[in-house]
Amino acid sequence: MLIVQKYGGTSVGNIERIKNVAKRIVKTKEQGNDVVVVVSAMGDTTDELIKLAKQISENPPKREYDLLLSTGEQISIALLSIALHELGYEAIAFTGAQVGILTTTDFTEAKILDINTSKIKKELSKGKIVIVAGFQGVTEDGDITTLGRGGSDTTAVALAAALKADICEIYTDVKGVFTSDPRIVKDAKKLDLINIDEVLELASAGAQVLHPRAVIFAKKYKVPLVVRSSFEDDQGTKIVEEFMEGLVITGVAIKTDEAKVTVLDVPDVPGIAAKLFSEVAKEKINVNMIVQGTSRNGLSEINFTVPKKDLITLKSIEEKIKSSIKCSNIIYDDNIAIVSVVGTGMRSHHGVAAKVFEVLASRGINIEMISTSEIKISVVVRMERAEEAANALHKEFKLSEIEIKTE
Repeated sequence: MLIVQKYGGTSVGNIERIKNVAKRIVKTKEQGNDVVVVVSAMGDTTDELIKLAKQISENPPKREYDLLLSTGEQISIALLSIALHELGYEAIAFTGAQVGILTTTDFTEAKILDINTSKIKKELSKGKIVIVAGFQGVTEDGDITTLGRGGSDTTAVALAAALKADICEIYTDVKGVFTSDPRIVKDAKKLDLINIDEVLELASAGAQVLHPRAVIFAKKYKVPLVVRSSFEDDQGTKIVEEFMEGLVITGVAIKTDEAKVTVLDVPDVPGIAAKLFSEVAKEKINVNMIVQGTSRNGLSEINFTVPKKDLITLKSIEEKIKSSIKCSNIIYDDNIAIVSVVGTGMRSHHGVAAKVFEVLASRGINIEMISTSEIKISVVVRMERAEEAANALHKEFKLSEIEIKTE
């Protein structure tokens, strides 16, 4: 079998953990498998590099920013390769550029365009363990890019797809995918199986076990996925395409890295929203939720959410936006959180939204914005009430009592 394994930052957070990961890889290799390993930067290395950059500039040039952040993975792949050699196994480490992960020029949020697998296949044919730096790639012009936070997941799944791997194992600091973040919801339950559409919605809603783009890759190219702990021998959570019979809600997620933007006194005429979000799109800022208020006296209010990291960029074009759409003011609020409930069972069960609203209302938790999809309901609440909201919803839908049954 060809197995792609990905180890996150906590899994390689120090030398002892790197040695532990090396032993796990060797165990997989000894079972007769070819192994490709994708590794993140050690522990908080990326955060430390970000702090260094911010000490110089609040808005550093994105090309140089990527050049800086990509060094974290270079350290971890080299150390892991050394650890494998010390155990008597041949290994070779590659950066994203060396291995040929071609990306777009969207610095800090690059998309993978192509992967040249010839170098990996050549080394695998020699019996070597191949280690690849996650989170990064290279443009056609040779500039180093990064894939955004959590991008190592995307690297791993993309490599698994390109290599037609038999399975992609995502190793992390938790046992698998839970019904909610166990650090926030104490009775959150690990799921042995979960539908891939639910994982995608949970990931986009803030669950940190898998990166949304990685799940999209897995779904598109039918990459078998499993999430496991790098610290325990547990079967983890298998990501499947089957519908989970009998379940309405599978998980509750909290997203705390978004900010709400309120645009006041917007002329209520055709084309205004297009002008507003065109200006935002030019800066490559992703908009999540959008709500437009009722028009009064020919003016309305538009609320939307964006990643907190993009607020500086958004504020830099504030005057341009005001000039373009003739609004009176723009207000920024980074003290919000998005709480979401997810479940494919919503497709066939009514009343889920009503129950969500009733639960929050009974606790005096105000809902500021609402967004829905076929299998997800998201609400914006005050940051300080988010954990209470998540716990209440988790309890209401009895997620700690889930028993998985497949068709």
